[in-house]
Amino acid sequence: MERVSEIVLRRKRLVGLLVLLGFLLGMAATPLTVSRISEEYAYPGMESYQANQAVLEHYGNGGYQRPYVPVVVLPAGQTVDSPGVRDALGRAFAGVGTELEARVASYADTGDRRFVSEDGRTTYALVFTGPTADGSPPGGGLGEVPDETPQIIETMQRELPAGSELRVTGLDTLATGVDSGGLNVPLKIGVAAIAAVIVLLMVFRSALAFVPLVISAVAIPVAFLILLVLTLFTEVHDSALTTMPLLGLGIAIDYALLLITRWREEQAHGHRGDEAVHRAMRTAGKAIIFSSGAVAIGLITMAILPIPFLRSLGVAGMIIAAVSALISLTLLPILLATIGRRLDRQRLEQGTGRGERLIQREANAGRLWTAWARLMVRFRWPVALSSATLLVVLSIIGLQINLGLPESKNLADSGPGREGLTALTDAGLPSGVLSSFDVFVPAGVDPGPVADGLRATEGVYTVVALPSWTADGTALLTVVPVHESPSAAGAAELAALRDSLPDGVLAGGSAAQTVDYVNTTYGAFPYVLALIFLVTFIMLARAFRSLLLPLKAIVLNLLSLGAVIGAMVVFWQWGWGTEQALGIQPNGTVGTFVPLTIFAFLYGLSMDYEVFILARMREEYDRTGSTREAVVQGVGRTGRLVTSAALILFFSFASMAGGGEFDVAVFATGMGLGILLDATLIRAVLVPATVAMMGRWNWWLPVWAARLLRVEPSPLRDETPRETREPELTPA
Repeated sequence: MERVSEIVLRRKRLVGLLVLLGFLLGMAATPLTVSRISEEYAYPGMESYQANQAVLEHYGNGGYQRPYVPVVVLPAGQTVDSPGVRDALGRAFAGVGTELEARVASYADTGDRRFVSEDGRTTYALVFTGPTADGSPPGGGLGEVPDETPQIIETMQRELPAGSELRVTGLDTLATGVDSGGLNVPLKIGVAAIAAVIVLLMVFRSALAFVPLVISAVAIPVAFLILLVLTLFTEVHDSALTTMPLLGLGIAIDYALLLITRWREEQAHGHRGDEAVHRAMRTAGKAIIFSSGAVAIGLITMAILPIPFLRSLGVAGMIIAAVSALISLTLLPILLATIGRRLDRQRLEQGTGRGERLIQREANAGRLWTAWARLMVRFRWPVALSSATLLVVLSIIGLQINLGLPESKNLADSGPGREGLTALTDAGLPSGVLSSFDVFVPAGVDPGPVADGLRATEGVYTVVALPSWTADGTALLTVVPVHESPSAAGAAELAALRDSLPDGVLAGGSAAQTVDYVNTTYGAFPYVLALIFLVTFIMLARAFRSLLLPLKAIVLNLLSLGAVIGAMVVFWQWGWGTEQALGIQPNGTVGTFVPLTIFAFLYGLSMDYEVFILARMREEYDRTGSTREAVVQGVGRTGRLVTSAALILFFSFASMAGGGEFDVAVFATGMGLGILLDATLIRAVLVPATVAMMGRWNWWLPVWAARLLRVEPSPLRDETPRETREPELTPA
């Protein structure tokens, strides 16, 4: 990396002009990039997705859309068989179909008594509306579709018999969260930037605090330029537009923070001008390269999946990580070599005692973090065991995660939607009505036997097969299950039903698509995980010249991620403290896409901190030959850096949690929690404790492994006795 800094500083003007050109082109390209982004959520190869698309193509409504369920309770003394009542119901439900361009099934047009309670007073209908641009995956977050309830009520009340009670229920009307307008990305970036400035001013206490923001401000437009080029060859989803700038703000600042901190340390040791930059790049530059590589490796999890919007998230994250590293290793050295000392003059003033103390603060390890490291070394066994136990318990809890749709029992316990469901179930009608779904019968297949077979299937309450539900030789059947599909019984019945369908006949609906999505994204996850671990091990083994340190880093990272998932189960699925902390009622699930995206992003981001700390420990061990001194000095010199970087990334994702989208709030909560957990319990406790426990074995790299990795070997050697003179300390 020193060679890179020499080239950059020798050609300052050329490199500066190229970076400026990239920035200007990126700014110009950003609006064009936004215009070329796709908003379509596609799931190629999934049977349920194919079924839902076929339903929408031929019929224009239904498919993945969950049905609205209007529930009518007739006045005392009247039933559906009373004179004129069935006709009135027919007109009311037909009006809804006309107003909403919806497909409606009810007792009025089917004559099916399964749409009526035993006493004849309560009846319901299924209203399948057309697709909506709700900004979420098809059949995704509850409450993120436009609420059609007011229009349904207004249309039906004109035709219903006087005294009738009408309520509209459905999974979306029972949602515990609603889409209040989506994310205001510029506002979120502004909030995160302000928080970053506050943290950076606390770290640098000079105008140098604004340099990391400059790096991120340059990196993000350049990343958009690359994204524009990518749209020429493949489809890029708009999920990248939200993720890339917020992630870029955190990552670019992290890398700049690392290099600037090391540059200031070299300044404090008396190195000036280009020499200080070269020395900083020799160590911090290498850490930036390995850190960006770790981020990219984690995001491979999503980039290789056959789900376009997840692939876009992964590719966008890889782009912004690579660009952030590139700008940090090119533009930042130029800024430090030319105006760094002027920007940092408050800290570098000579002739005052305060200035000298501030300079020396960078030359020595921080007092607070050094004392903390010594504490972790001294009590390494109890703190490691207690911390690991907590993380293991949370990881075990994480195995209970619910990735499906929520059941109605976990949704809103009051409001019109709940009142409608209560009226339905009090009349003896099953709550499985909420999970009604379509079955697409292709041309050339007789729908009659298919419908008869479905009616004979266990768990099916009724099947709607109207003569009018045919188009282009195809037919549409609507299945009403007894149990809600997200329940254990409903899921088993749905699986058995799908297995019993003849070839070519496809079951659609939101629940089936969710099941297929989970199987597609998580089915091959263990194999992808093994590949990621192998690549990570090789990369870190080269970085640390060790066989044990990369293995330990991977295990701790996996333990950290498992604990985050467990915490999400406790907070969002079990609902412990959710309403008290956020004022949001949880719905018993974590979300289908959340664990995978949290893993992909956190794996790389948390590995950033691993590289920062362990790279410095390796450097200190090579200098002193003492594991104890390596841990104490490594944590003492990087603790403040890791904490500051974690805070900045935390605020980046915390700004997302305040958006209007419920699913995004869940994701942002997981990311923020994961970053804080990793930077505190993992990096501040387990990393120093476990390194101290393993002693000289941490640094072992035999000759045969070194040859394979093409680095210098690191043989086992006796530990250097503890130095008699403690290194000079400065406040944290």
